[in-house]
Amino acid sequence: MWEIYDTLIDAVPSGSKVRDCLAGLHWFAVRSEGMGLAMTPREGAARQPRAGEIAGMRTRDLAALVKSWNFHEAALGLAAINSALNSSTSLSHSAGFSPGQQPDEDVFTYLLDEFRGKKVAVVGHFRNLERVQAVCELSILERLPQPGDFPDPACEYILPEQDFVVITATTLINKTLPRLLELSRDARVILAGPSTPLTSRLFEFGIDILGGLVVEDELRVWTVIQEGGQHQIFRAGSRMVKLSREHATCEVA
Repeated sequence: MWEIYDTLIDAVPSGSKVRDCLAGLHWFAVRSEGMGLAMTPREGAARQPRAGEIAGMRTRDLAALVKSWNFHEAALGLAAINSALNSSTSLSHSAGFSPGQQPDEDVFTYLLDEFRGKKVAVVGHFRNLERVQAVCELSILERLPQPGDFPDPACEYILPEQDFVVITATTLINKTLPRLLELSRDARVILAGPSTPLTSRLFEFGIDILGGLVVEDELRVWTVIQEGGQHQIFRAGSRMVKLSREHATCEVA
């Protein structure tokens, strides 16, 4: 069950050090090789026993917290992983492309034509799903359901029947991702959102497309998070990036 987590931790360069971190209302941010984000959990106790000791840590040691059952620690660990993997330099080295070569669009826009007429399940209530619902048979699963959503235990019944499954990367934080991937093994699977680690190593676990975030202007994004911003990060110095199994090159160890 921990293989996907150990793979992500091992992907962090052993010599990387944490420059600093920020625990915002909506996002955790860590700066090491670049700046990585993870969504602040809505569940679990908001406590951070390592406060005051994080700057200067080995990034890989901080990344190991992604396995914690304290979800705030796990989010911090995921942000540390993304700080090492989701930078323009890291992606140029590991995936063989520059984020600036791609359109700045989310995975739903990227895949909208492929969704047309298909059965699509989305784990996590992303914004602006009306455009997806207009072209396919859409099921939305959510831990805190909105009107029309399915509660997340319905995944056991719904996911095995889908053509496409889009999963929020916050499932890495609450440890539900491994089971969701098992249930989705007959579908094309997309891991999406700013918490997504952009590494082709995740393709070993049945994921076909990664849709994550690369921070291009650290100061602007840091300021938004520091001031309690949420969706503003998408228009304040960051770029949405897609990495697919079909186009991924072999990562350099």
